Amino acid sequence: ADWWFTTPTVLIQPATGLAMAYLAGWPLSTPWLAWSLALYALAGLCWLPVVWLQLRMRDMAQQAAAEGSALPAAYWRCARWWEGLGYPAFVAMAVVFFLMVNKPTLGGRMPRPCRGPPPRPLRPIIDRC
Repeated sequence: ADWWFTTPTVLIQPATGLAMAYLAGWPLSTPWLAWSLALYALAGLCWLPVVWLQLRMRDMAQQAAAEGSALPAAYWRCARWWEGLGYPAFVAMAVVFFLMVNKPTLGGRMPRPCRGPPPRPLRPIIDRC
């Protein structure tokens, strides 16, 4: 499932998010946006080893099934790491969602969201909104 759902999201979500921030005129230094990017990176750093762990766990499960034996202790160590990495990634993404929806000031003054009119080719898209 990670290859089909998570991988495209890891690529498409930041690209579209950065494009929308640009179109809205939000500087990347805006506190809620900077925190969102940092937390997104944290979630990504947790996800990368999870992919490796899943592949390793799959191989161990296949071998145990082929041999008719129980899952090895290494499988359960990987499962604990897999679960442990999932918690911070989940919390990070939940906070990213909160920040993106609410756009809190986070102790500073909210910068003006628009720096001027969007580039010419994008005006018809924005004017329809």
